[in-house]
Amino acid sequence: QVQLSESGGGSVQAGGSPTLSCAASGHTHASHNCMGWFRQAPGMEREGVATTYLDGSRTYYADSVKGRFTISPDNAQRTIELQLTSLKPYDTAMYYCAAAWACYSASWYSRGQYKAWGQGTQVTVAA
Repeated sequence: QVQLSESGGGSVQAGGSPTLSCAASGHTHASHNCMGWFRQAPGMEREGVATTYLDGSRTYYADSVKGRFTISPDNAQRTIELQLTSLKPYDTAMYYCAAAWACYSASWYSRGQYKAWGQGTQVTVAA
């Protein structure tokens, strides 16, 4: 069983650049090679933001965040970070870390592919 723990959320001004972190614990080496971030705004579906293989071989981004967010893995520590830049009010959401055995370009954003989820960390962007 993998447990995920997020940190780094909070309230920021538009244009801010916080960094979110996610640490995995438990049976990590046998259970997942891919970790990513999803977000869910009030009244909206949870959507994929970015995902990476822990060895850094492949990363995927949602079009809405390309060029603004950067996902970075640390395979040795089994952690990932998400650097958020040029934040907009519409980026306000609960951000969730997720882990999967594998991720693919055609389906990395599919929630069903991920078998472990964190509790989420809130990011609120003020205009």
